[in-house]
Amino acid sequence: MLPRDMFPPNRPHLTMTDPEPAADPAADAAPGAAARPPRPIRSYVLRTGRMGSGQRRALTDLAPRFVLPYQPAVLGTAAAFGRAAPVVLEIGFGMGDATAQIATALPGTDFIGVEVHEPGVGALLQRIDEGALANLRIVQHDAVEVLENMVAPDTLAGVHVFFPDPWHKTKHNKRRLIQPEFVRLLASRLAPGAYLHCATDWQPYAEQMLAVLSAEPTLHNTAQAYAPKPDYRPLTKFEDRGLKLGHGVWDVVFVKRGSIG
Repeated sequence: MLPRDMFPPNRPHLTMTDPEPAADPAADAAPGAAARPPRPIRSYVLRTGRMGSGQRRALTDLAPRFVLPYQPAVLGTAAAFGRAAPVVLEIGFGMGDATAQIATALPGTDFIGVEVHEPGVGALLQRIDEGALANLRIVQHDAVEVLENMVAPDTLAGVHVFFPDPWHKTKHNKRRLIQPEFVRLLASRLAPGAYLHCATDWQPYAEQMLAVLSAEPTLHNTAQAYAPKPDYRPLTKFEDRGLKLGHGVWDVVFVKRGSIG
């Protein structure tokens, strides 16, 4: 998840549930042994990474306050944050710099960052402490299960998916996070009028994002195609350097059909 926030190898890590194509799972089993179920495709690689002493201390000292344990039950956000406020979920925050900047700029909104990469969790905990960010919490777990079990339908004010792993090779495209089934799940958790914001620096993935989101009937594009970068999404140093070199970045922003309230 190179120390450049939200970019390779700092990609969001999510588990997809499509079964991996395989031969008969019982083919290699011993006679009489139970067949093994096919392993699910993983859209992430869980990298251990190197953790600094500050990140380790943050995990020890701050996780009990700011990391919400995964639970197979709907999360009470008012209890988690100590107030009732709009909630935005970010999927795969990398090292958390942009996440912390957004939470700082929008103190009236509560943010939940979902990430499995432990050094990234530790780094964001440090930023929460340094910025005294009361409106930011973390769930260190697979985001698909978080969405399915911890988030009630029609409740989120927004979802951010910034620079997910593009899985460049064609044979790995099926591992990309933005697929019809997952977008359908995301849309079901958005409140009417809420938004889904995806961003990528890989044009073929941007084209897939636009096509998949456009095909979801409960979502409506806020632009004719790609959206201008919203002011709330920070421009990272790596992104700025890439733009100066002529590299592209594409933002896709859709809203859920219906009226808020």
